[in-house]
Amino acid sequence: MDLTILYRGPLASCDYDCPYCPFAKRRDSRAQLTSDREALERFTRWAAEQTGDRLSVLFTPWGEGLVRSWYRRALTELSRLPHIRRVAIQTNLSGRTDWLADADPERIALWCTYHPGQTPYERFLGKCRELSAQKIRFSVGVVGFDEHLDEARRLRSDLPGEVYLWVNAAEGRTYTDEEAARWTELDPLFPYSRHPHRSAGLPCRTGESVISVDGDGTVRRCHFVKAELGSLYDGSYRRALGPRACPLAVCDCHIGYVHLESLPLYDVFAGGVLERIPAAHPGGADTPPDGLVVPGPSRRALPLLEP
Repeated sequence: MDLTILYRGPLASCDYDCPYCPFAKRRDSRAQLTSDREALERFTRWAAEQTGDRLSVLFTPWGEGLVRSWYRRALTELSRLPHIRRVAIQTNLSGRTDWLADADPERIALWCTYHPGQTPYERFLGKCRELSAQKIRFSVGVVGFDEHLDEARRLRSDLPGEVYLWVNAAEGRTYTDEEAARWTELDPLFPYSRHPHRSAGLPCRTGESVISVDGDGTVRRCHFVKAELGSLYDGSYRRALGPRACPLAVCDCHIGYVHLESLPLYDVFAGGVLERIPAAHPGGADTPPDGLVVPGPSRRALPLLEP
């Protein structure tokens, strides 16, 4: 079985205090950190044992994971396993990068976010250059606030051409066509992020070939649908896997709507879905037949099943 797993444990602490993030500068207690480490180590052991499956894993912690040794260790260990197709993590890139020398660069990847005002520009750019020197696959992105535009333009100019720069629409922000055009100049795929996507009743890969797992091993179809499919560790989730339509009205987060079958994003990001690297970009894995295309109709219709 080919399965993509979005893992989010209890870690919620971060070393940044971005005003648009509810977890900014939050501190986890020693007990909370211990719980997070134990949960991650349990998940890593489970993933290592699934040699009959082909797994892709994206860590999506609320906090910053790479400043914690157990996340670096999990990524390194999983990257070395032949049945792990790709292992990636969302990160602010505040930590060191030398640990990546022990990982398999063919299987590991980073989804990096630059937060102006939280780290010196040259420090962040230097980290990106370190990743490039190590031949690590990574993307870099920013949140599309007006005050970030000049920094984003500077970053695009300074990054190697093979590094994809993505832009997330700011939550709750409505962009005029003129404003959207400025961000689209930096990220041709910004139109996908600009508006929430209608998803109710539409087919989605989540719950079939994509699942969300929390620190206790509870499996859900995605981070945004709370209904449980079973437990990862007793295998009960497998009986619940199958095609199902989205029960939510809209999907407005990339890690959710990228899996909608009404969008062509599996073709757009072929070979780089987890780390958010388009196939047609110089650093991408493949070239999709139609290039970077706009949203099209659903490829199949499904009844609205239980989530």
